[in-house]
Amino acid sequence: MNAEVVYVHLGEVLLKRPLVAEEVAQFKTSLKSVGFELLDDQRGRQIEKIKAIIIDHIHYKEDEKFNFSKVLSNELAKEYSQLSKLFSETEGVTIEHYVILQKIERVKELLAYNEMNLNEISYKLGYSSVAHLSAQFKKVTGLTPTQFKAQDIHLRKPLDIV
Repeated sequence: MNAEVVYVHLGEVLLKRPLVAEEVAQFKTSLKSVGFELLDDQRGRQIEKIKAIIIDHIHYKEDEKFNFSKVLSNELAKEYSQLSKLFSETEGVTIEHYVILQKIERVKELLAYNEMNLNEISYKLGYSSVAHLSAQFKKVTGLTPTQFKAQDIHLRKPLDIV
């Protein structure tokens, strides 16, 4: 499209020049054909930033314990209550529930790799105990982590679908 990219980060792209209406329409169509969408409203961008921060912390940060309300407030420079209300209204689930869903997907991934035991996974993801992780896992998936692992099928969801 001859649009020079200045910056790319999870969920964000900064172009050197603004796109004209025709280019925006073409860009939206191109994105949609590969399963993405262009978010050009402030609320949508805010939601995507919240999701990107949560995904980054759960799936890509190693051995870090963190409080999501503080992390989100600090990184987005907004009160957590505002972010929480916006997220719930837009997504139909709370931020806390979204965090749980992301953690369960990470547990599935770690179980599939078969490199860590449940105790190590529990610690890595900030659970208070293996029992807490197992109970949450069963509530979300209908299986215990052991049953999931024994089935040897990978029922993971793509992160953008969670």
